[in-house]
Order: sequence, then structure tokens, then C-alpha cells
Amino acid sequence: MRKAESRLPSRTLGLAPRHNGHDTRRGVERAFLVGVDYRLRGAKTKVPKSPLPAGATAARDSAALRTPAASKPRIPEFSAEESLAELRALTESAGAEIVGEVLQHRDRPDPATLIGRGKLEEIAGAAASSEADVILFDHDLTPSQQRNIENALHTRVIDRTQLILDIFARHARTKEGQLQVELAQLNYMLPRLTGRGIEMSQLGGGIGTRGPGETQLETDKRKIARRVRHVKEQIEEVRRIRAQQRQRRESVPVPTVALVGYTNAGKSTLFNALTQAGVLESPRMFATLDPTLRSITLPSKRKVLLSDTVGFIRSLPHTLVSAFRATLEEVQRASLVLEVSDASSLTCAEQDAQVEIVLRELEADKKPRLHVQNKLDLVPAAERSHLANDVATVYVSATKQTGLPELLARIDALLDQDPIQRVRLRVPQSEGKVLAELEAKSRIYARSYRDGAVDLELDAPESVLRRVEKWAVRSQAKGKRSDAASSTRP
Repeated sequence: MRKAESRLPSRTLGLAPRHNGHDTRRGVERAFLVGVDYRLRGAKTKVPKSPLPAGATAARDSAALRTPAASKPRIPEFSAEESLAELRALTESAGAEIVGEVLQHRDRPDPATLIGRGKLEEIAGAAASSEADVILFDHDLTPSQQRNIENALHTRVIDRTQLILDIFARHARTKEGQLQVELAQLNYMLPRLTGRGIEMSQLGGGIGTRGPGETQLETDKRKIARRVRHVKEQIEEVRRIRAQQRQRRESVPVPTVALVGYTNAGKSTLFNALTQAGVLESPRMFATLDPTLRSITLPSKRKVLLSDTVGFIRSLPHTLVSAFRATLEEVQRASLVLEVSDASSLTCAEQDAQVEIVLRELEADKKPRLHVQNKLDLVPAAERSHLANDVATVYVSATKQTGLPELLARIDALLDQDPIQRVRLRVPQSEGKVLAELEAKSRIYARSYRDGAVDLELDAPESVLRRVEKWAVRSQAKGKRSDAASSTRP
């Protein structure tokens, strides 16, 4: 661990190339991956318990959700192989080259080194022969475990949380995103300084004295704590500004629809397909960190704001959820949540379950929700023929632009803000501005011209109808077709 500096950089924990006896001129770090599979399900693991995700496909998940001892459904879990495959994708997103991997099966974790001394020796030999610069563990390590493993392997060791933090630091573009990542990194770093006093000292401690190592440690802790306070103050300012912007938006009846989902589910591609915003699309994990809001027009001519958010992932570090709370408030305040899934993924049910966990932590799990199964074009044709939209699910392909009209119509039907009403109006032809607004913001079913006025039968949002209320035709019985309905339709 490097000494903390008075001004800590945004990216302090990552996979920056360092010389450790290997040639770093190649510019890409060589990573060796370590996965652990605990055979005893009673062993202490970090799998949280929660109800099934809304919109999960029952036919696909029924076998995975059964437990032999009880009939209660349980949350789908990633297998060790699937988890290791996800670590490979994370490693590639961090810009490293994978030179080897190992998966150990154990009954329970070793409290000192997680995987045991024998396996450490095996990994040390394999990592040395492959000239690995860093060892990546598909597990969260305690500070003492990380130090013990580093001492045994003589190579940098990074756990899953630290790897995710590094990817976030690489992809954050806005000042807000960089602050949120830095706060998460600092909170991760602070407990890992303890016990490193001698390593961090430039001199050395004497017997029976406190020693400059401990003094340096306390100095670094103070610097980090001071920086944490400063970053929190800046993030609070961001939250204040966001709250003001949200208040201005909410003063006008424009509902917000938030895209959420597992990382790499295609949220940004879908966002671009609906808004033509041109945000970054990438197959790499966590390509989107900074939230984007764009306006879209629904079939009813209502406008809504669509929000693209950061992707979720299994065991998303709590420090990240806390740090990104300012960004994720868009999800909390949304009128409708679109939960985007990768329909082609073999771990779709497991990913949906992890999204449900994060939504619950954000207290957004009770929001009205529509499940959007994306990447339909990647589903085998034989399976695709059995997939059909239902009341809770819509199948789309953002890249092929298929299923998007059905998705927009479903969003339109689910939103109850600024409701649509069917009315008859008789507007004077001299009111050109009003007629133009109705043309732009309503769905006109019939129109006719009589006595210098235009008779209209239309569906329009309540906010529009309030401005044209004086031209409403009230003599007709509710539900009865107007005279205009018999005229030429557009």
C-alpha cells in the first residue's frame, strides 16, 4: 500500500502499471484470477436473502428456485464457474490481460488466508511462471487476509470490491461521478491502513517506543479522514443542486422513467435507441457511471424524462451504493422503473435477483416496474418463438430496434401522472396557436370544420386540457360519439 498523500488522487486503488520485477513497458498488467467455491452451503457466505425479483420468468427459474428441504423459494445464486466468468469480464473492463486462473473448492473459508496455505503455494508458483503482476480474488478479503496473502505471494493482491472500485474510477467522467468514486475508495482504504505502520514508515521503529511507523500511520489516517469530510461536503452540494433541479422539473408535470439493471444488460443501448442521445455504448462492464436525462415523446404525445443509471452487480460494494446515493436518487423519485435484463444471458435470473437486492437497499423495490428483456436478437430462434410479451414483461432488441413501439405503448399505459383524457373541443379557426399545440401534444381521432370553428375529438394530457377547457363541448353525453367522429379521420 502506498502512503496516503495530502491530496489523494481519485484513482488510488487501481490496476495502474507498476514495476514488480516484470517488464511494465508492455503497458498492460498481467492478472491471475482466483475463485473459491464453498461446498458446504451452511458455511458463512455473503449471499443476502431477499424475495424473488418482480417479473422473473417462472418457467425458466422453477428448477433453480427449488430447495430440497423446504418449498419456500430462494434467491437464485451464481455458481462458482459463473462467478469466475464474471470476474474475467470485470478484469477485461479494468484493462488487464488474464494470464491464468484457478478455482478452489473448499468446505469453508480459511480465516487467515481464505484459501489455505497449500493452495497459496500452488498459486505462487503458477503466478510466477506466468509473470503475473497482480492476483485478483473473486471474493472480498479482510485487511488481514489481504496482507497475509500478499506476504505469501510477494505480489499485489486485489479483491473483488477493489477491482470494481478501480473500474468505476476509470469510467467516471463528470466531477460528480469522480467524487462519488473517490469517497467509496477512501472508505475502502481506511481500515486497510491498520497494521501497515512499519511498511509505511520511511525510517523504522525502536524497541519500546511508539516508532515513526505508527506516527506515519496516524498521519495518513488523519489525511484520509480530512479528505473524506471534504468529499462528503462536495457530494452534499451535488445533492442540493440535484434536489433544486428535481424541484424545478416536478413543478411541471413531466414524469421520470428510470432504467435500472445488471451491468452490461444493454441499458445505454436501449437509452440511445429511445432518445438518440448518443451516450457511450460498450460491451464492457460499468461503461456508464454518470446519469443522463433525456426527454422522449410517448404515443399519447406526452413527454417523459428517461434516466440512464449505473449498472448493478452481484455483491455491489456497500460503499459504492452509499457514495452513489446522490445519483441513484433518480431511481427513488422515478414514476416508473424499467428493469432491463439480458434475455440471452444464462444467468438472467441470478442477475435479476441481484438487481432486486439493490433496489430494496435503495427503498425503490415498491416502485411501479416494467421488466424489459433486452438482447432478444441474441436469443436462439427456437427459444425466441416461445417468448411473448405479458402484463409485466416486454421483449425488445435495442440494437435491432425491435419491440420499441410496444415498449413505449406499455410505458404510456403504466404512467398515471398527467393522465390522458378523451374530450371533444370546438376551437375557433382564428386560434392558430392553440390548434398547433393540440396537433403537437394530443392524439386527434376526428376533426371537422363548421361555422369558422374546428370540431376535434382527441386524447390529450390533463395539463394540455386545462389550457383549452373553455372550448370543451359539454352538451354531449359522456361516452357518446361526437358529430366529429363521423368526419374524415386523419
